[in-house]
Amino acid sequence: MRRFSLLRLALPLVLVLLLAQALPAAAADLTVVSWGGSYEAAQRRAVIAPFEAETGIATEVVQYDGTAAAIARRAAAEGWDVIDMLSDQARVACAAGLLQEIDAAALLGRAALADFAPAGPTRCAIPQNVYARVMAYDERAFPGVKPSRIGDFFDTDRFPGKRAVQRGPDGILEWALLAEGVPPEQVYGLLSTDRGLRLAMRRLDAIRDDIVWWTDPAEPAAMLADGRAVMAAGFNGRFFDAARSQAAPINIVWDGRIIGIEVWAIAASTDAPEAARAFLAHALGPDAMARLAERIPYGPARRSAFERIGQNPETGAPMRVFLPNAPGHGARALVRDSLWYANTEELRTRRFESWLDGDR
Repeated sequence: MRRFSLLRLALPLVLVLLLAQALPAAAADLTVVSWGGSYEAAQRRAVIAPFEAETGIATEVVQYDGTAAAIARRAAAEGWDVIDMLSDQARVACAAGLLQEIDAAALLGRAALADFAPAGPTRCAIPQNVYARVMAYDERAFPGVKPSRIGDFFDTDRFPGKRAVQRGPDGILEWALLAEGVPPEQVYGLLSTDRGLRLAMRRLDAIRDDIVWWTDPAEPAAMLADGRAVMAAGFNGRFFDAARSQAAPINIVWDGRIIGIEVWAIAASTDAPEAARAFLAHALGPDAMARLAERIPYGPARRSAFERIGQNPETGAPMRVFLPNAPGHGARALVRDSLWYANTEELRTRRFESWLDGDR
């Protein structure tokens, strides 16, 4: 009788174990959406892994193209929770109801709000890091005088050779006006006018025949490394990674850098709002920001994080000097106007495509 009872008790346990083996593994507790590449690799080590260790919340990371349109298409269907975004696309997505509103004071404490620079939280997003669109060049192409100002990008007489440019208006329009002598503080106001757009397009005409287009952010560094271009417009972290990991002879020109703000946001469709807020509270702390800046040169969005940045854990290189918001890079820089970008996407794209077709 006792043997029968034990057998009867054991059978359900065996069935449960067999059923567990037959079922797929449980889904992650939180889905984080990011960009891939060296940036995501640094983010996983500096932010996501410590968050998982601290909270026990399992995290899955997926990639997207950075647009609000992608959120509309994929967020609900794929169970997105936390999204790494550019600030202008966060404004677009927020206005479209694709993001949750975030009470930054409740999440981080009211005193933390004054710690953010160069921009603070908005209705649906909180700044996490500062990156820069910069000009870089192949040192081998210029053994004598080196490019040193953004105007050199448009000077093919003194600095001949191909220029790698993103196939779109972002960044290159601002540089065109800076090369025309427009003060940084007047650039976005002028680009809001027909006269300003015509002036920028006229400056682009000077390098039309010397442009090689890119669409993948990894391409400009590769184009410099393999000689397809002698100058390139791209993101400072990508150039840094290529120079470090591939020993590519790439130099960055900080003059005219366009400083952008990357933010964290929460998908309106999330089914894990508490875990999402816990992730933001962790990722937006100064320690997490400092750890990320030690692995890839994107500056922290909080002042208190900057003083905590030490050496790169792999190379031992002190990282502060490589950050877009580090002192010593010169004063001529633009902070990317996210409101202008959010409001002019269709206009600037239409005018740029018209210029590509040979019209201005």
